[in-house]
Amino acid sequence: MRIRYKKWARPELEASKFYIDDPEKIKGKWRQNFTHPENPFHLELGCGKGQFISQLASQNLNINYLAIDLIDAMLGLAKRNIEQVYQEKNLSIDNVLLTRFDIERIFLLLAEEDQVDRIYINFCNPWPRGKHHKKRLTHTRQLEKYKTFLKPNGEIFVKTDDDELYLATLRYMQEAGFKVIAETSDLVQKPIFETNIETEHEKMFKEQGIKIKALIARYKG
Repeated sequence: MRIRYKKWARPELEASKFYIDDPEKIKGKWRQNFTHPENPFHLELGCGKGQFISQLASQNLNINYLAIDLIDAMLGLAKRNIEQVYQEKNLSIDNVLLTRFDIERIFLLLAEEDQVDRIYINFCNPWPRGKHHKKRLTHTRQLEKYKTFLKPNGEIFVKTDDDELYLATLRYMQEAGFKVIAETSDLVQKPIFETNIETEHEKMFKEQGIKIKALIARYKG
């Protein structure tokens, strides 16, 4: 998603208590940066404007969340969305962190010691041209990187509007040694999540009559 530059985003992020500006320095020590480091640790790759993570984290205060994006403007909006949702619910923001990073290099950000329980990948770029497939966040090459910090039996939740990416992701999971434990080519007709939090993209695609595809895969360890 393209978004206009927002000059306020960088200063607001740098002043935020739940934004991490030098994330590589925390590699292997992410859990210690939460109020309750013993809680499960979940990761959202490509958080966009934060509609998903703000709702998810505020509904699950016993889980710690790290949301990643590469664009300051997106992260600035995510910060504001998180603040608004937590304020509306009269909650303290102590179970969610934001950071800016290139997900293709995620092996520089997280380590085995971080022990991630779950990864969320919502409506990532499908990179339709064959020579760009390796850039997909669900590609086998990326899945191998995630395995370095996922706990045994850790899970990946994926949602997409793209038919080809969905079918390819099922194949990528098998190639990387993940077990697909639930999948659907129509999330409305066949729900697979206990609670489904709709993203901005999801609502838009549903309004256009596009079926939402989804899967849950488990890392065998």
